[in-house]
Amino acid sequence: MHKFDYKEFKFPIDNELLEMVAVIQEHKGEQNLYLNTQADTLTALLEIAKIQSAEASNRIEGIYTSDERLKQLVLDKTNPQNRSEREIAGYRNVLKTIHENYKYIPLKPSYVLQLHKDLYSYSGKDYGGKYKTGDNVIEQETENGEIIIRFKPVKAWMTSDVMNEACVSFNQAIEQQALNPLLLIPMFILDFLCIHPFNDGNGRMSRLLTLLLLYRSGYNVGKYVSIEKKIEQTKEMYYDALLQSSHGWHENANDYLPFVKYMLGVLIGAYREFNDRVQIWNKKPLTKPQRIIEIIKNKLGTVTKSEIKKQCADISEITVQRTLAELVENGDILKIGGGRYTKYVWNSERR
Repeated sequence: MHKFDYKEFKFPIDNELLEMVAVIQEHKGEQNLYLNTQADTLTALLEIAKIQSAEASNRIEGIYTSDERLKQLVLDKTNPQNRSEREIAGYRNVLKTIHENYKYIPLKPSYVLQLHKDLYSYSGKDYGGKYKTGDNVIEQETENGEIIIRFKPVKAWMTSDVMNEACVSFNQAIEQQALNPLLLIPMFILDFLCIHPFNDGNGRMSRLLTLLLLYRSGYNVGKYVSIEKKIEQTKEMYYDALLQSSHGWHENANDYLPFVKYMLGVLIGAYREFNDRVQIWNKKPLTKPQRIIEIIKNKLGTVTKSEIKKQCADISEITVQRTLAELVENGDILKIGGGRYTKYVWNSERR
């Protein structure tokens, strides 16, 4: 049976790991300067990140709705109309709770259960806020359609005790400063996913708890850049790191390092995107078309109209469409494909 002791070093602290932690610390310091001087910019980034987080975390689990409905749901300007939208609305509520009250939400089983209950507040399902009632498995479908079992989580009857042990051990390690929180948090999230304490919603809860624990430790970049979207964009790497780090977990022989490094990489990516976005917003005076131009120019590779709209939640679709059409006509950008698959890229000859 797995034993929880986050005060012990369970992997080698190599130079790469130390460098990743140092980079995050540096970005954190830079972000803190913006928190006191760029209130208007951060408010705009916050709205964009909320929309992207709700979309990405649910889409990983196969939960979708249209872009317009998503925005209306996240901004609480409409009521959910189907199962997917009820799931998204629940995620929106928990995300809002964590954003506004993380200082008052300690890592305790009772709070985790309450957040899970809130996640299903629109679903009408009775398992929200309750641990799993039967043993579950983590499955994977191969390319030929075969279903294989990737991992067998903790048995249902053990879940309550195991969750309590994990939370207590994590809190002790944080209080005693036994290990940098940037290392402790991914370790706990890996353990949470291996426990798989709920009948449903384990993946989304793991991402919400990641935000909660990061915020409580002073790393709040996830409020302004969607960490969930970063995970969705690299989900093959995410699943690979999860698989590597969960091997041998029940026997206390697992290696946390792949998952820890993956999560630190996600966090570094989020901080870098935060810096890029702030720089774009702070190039004054920028008209709405100019902001669209900056996004395309600073994007490596192609970008879709949908991606531009998500980064510019305050710009109407008409303005985005008109700007893209004018840029194509002027030769500033190149249009690739057509219809729903249309993408755009900056014409490098115009740089």
